[in-house]
Amino acid sequence: MKKILFLSAILIIGLANSQHRFLEIPKLSEADLKSQKSEKYADAPAEVLYRSTHFNIDNKGHMFQKVVSRVKIYNREKAVDYLDHEIVLYDDKKGSVETLTDLKAHTYNYEDGNIVATKVAKDEKYRSKEDRHYNVTKFAFPNVKNGSVVEYSYQIMTPFLVSTPKIMIEEEIPVRYSEFILDYPTVLSYNINYRGNLMPTHRTVEEKRLYGDSYKTYRFGYENITPYINEKYVLNNQNYKTGIKAELNAAMTDNSVKSFAGSWLDIRKRLYDHQAFGQELKKLNLVKGVLPQDISSITPPMERAAAILKFVQKNYTWNNENSVFTDNGIKNLLSTKVGNSAEINLLLTQLLQTAGLKADPVVLSTVDLGMLLAYSPSISQLNYVVASISVNDRIHLLDATQKQSEINMIAPQALNYSGFIMTPKEATEISLLYPDRSKTILSIDAKMNLDGTFGGNFKDRDTKLYAMMVNSRYSSDTSAFADSYKSGYKFPISNLKHGIQDNNDFETSFDFTSDNFVDAIGSKLVFNPLLFLYSQNHNFDQKEPRKAPLEFYSAYDRTKKVTITIPDNYEFQNVPKSKKFRTDDNALQYSYVVTQAGNKLTVETTVSTDDSVYPKEYYPAFAQIFDNITKQEAQVVTVVRK
Repeated sequence: MKKILFLSAILIIGLANSQHRFLEIPKLSEADLKSQKSEKYADAPAEVLYRSTHFNIDNKGHMFQKVVSRVKIYNREKAVDYLDHEIVLYDDKKGSVETLTDLKAHTYNYEDGNIVATKVAKDEKYRSKEDRHYNVTKFAFPNVKNGSVVEYSYQIMTPFLVSTPKIMIEEEIPVRYSEFILDYPTVLSYNINYRGNLMPTHRTVEEKRLYGDSYKTYRFGYENITPYINEKYVLNNQNYKTGIKAELNAAMTDNSVKSFAGSWLDIRKRLYDHQAFGQELKKLNLVKGVLPQDISSITPPMERAAAILKFVQKNYTWNNENSVFTDNGIKNLLSTKVGNSAEINLLLTQLLQTAGLKADPVVLSTVDLGMLLAYSPSISQLNYVVASISVNDRIHLLDATQKQSEINMIAPQALNYSGFIMTPKEATEISLLYPDRSKTILSIDAKMNLDGTFGGNFKDRDTKLYAMMVNSRYSSDTSAFADSYKSGYKFPISNLKHGIQDNNDFETSFDFTSDNFVDAIGSKLVFNPLLFLYSQNHNFDQKEPRKAPLEFYSAYDRTKKVTITIPDNYEFQNVPKSKKFRTDDNALQYSYVVTQAGNKLTVETTVSTDDSVYPKEYYPAFAQIFDNITKQEAQVVTVVRK
């Protein structure tokens, strides 16, 4: 009997799926316009009412992407991400370009019993050029109020069939309905890269007669999708949301099958055959004589590699463009001294090779592009290059786009789990995670005056990868960097200094005075010995079950060290005791160490992690440890007159 019921359920589901009609845009209803909040998620600032993304590939080698999006706005101030839109088009500057047609955008309001539409006018749509390859059409919805519905539709024609853009199904707001549709002639073959845990409510995968020819179609429809809550300590939350991307893997031409992505070895061959990658690498004659003799003659290979890295960093500048392919080529880089990530690091690879080192390029996907799907080889996943050397059978990574990087310290945006070393014969997956430990040391040397006011010096020092990251932020906007310190404290600071130290650490320091650290209770002065380094809260406060791993750029030590000197005729009382916490496997450790010598008290705390990535199962342990840290650091000390 149970088997019969089970079969009946399958038949009912199958019937429901067969009855569902894709590509049917529902009529905008008065009920949707009148609603003041989402039925299921009352606090949601907006809600996707309908979204459709339809990819259709014709027999002439064109892909058409048709998009329709309808979003209800409940709270205009908190839904700013949905009040304007950008459409990005690519131009390879070789005759192939994407084009935009049929762009329509409206704001709908319910006024005096009528649905009133406000059209985005032509002069409210404008184009900008982000770089030489990308044109962006931008527009903002007019007349948006709480309760408005904003809607747009457009079509993009692209000659680039290698992959579709990744279509996100889950969002930070609720989604009533979203669909992904891909139709292509059966002379082509696509892999569907599906990421996330959300399963479609409606699903059709079949071959059928479409557009007058034999087509393969994938149709996924989703209903009533819960808002995705972005999690802290995740480098890119998009990696863990449900999303779909199609990748071309084969095509039938002249009665033969051409494979595009059978394996990473195939990708390796395509890269080495490519004019803007492998053919550039072969031009070693361009770089002969570029390296000074004093660098080429360094005997220890690691020292020679480090010197070559510094040479490239000093003489060539990254233009902030990411690519796995050169744009203007190595010859142009040697002339202009400026190039994209491929040009900078392919040049670095060439110089390492000419200096007698076993060097090869490493290709990868940056953090913002998404995690590399090693099980689905595709050039479209790749947008960055670093160099590698093999010394004593150990691989080391080098990245000259960053002026402060060292061997095995690549750009933070490249620390995206794994990449592939592409040698002339092999493709080998390697870890990109930073192998070392970075430190942040916050130190205060303070003196308490007789009136209970404080004065002293503060230093914020970062080492290793953290130092490179902070220096990059400082170099990009020194004024904003300084303002972040000036506005971050509620007491006067002076003598503010920033800069790289002789050992490549980055340090910020300032002097301070304050009259708000101490509470006077009778004849006693009470204060937290960590002064302004004490925090009442921590960020491991997620209540929902964790979905993503905990991702840090680096294993780290974070130390706070405060030394307080009080007047000679005063003494400390109720001094906190030293204490330590740790997880059972020592993966996360904390120490609170108190030392006292006469009228001088030092409190030093250190949080240590031994890895840069932790499985999501570790989250409760982090939350518990940091709960205990917050309680421990809340302790106060008393100062009284002798």
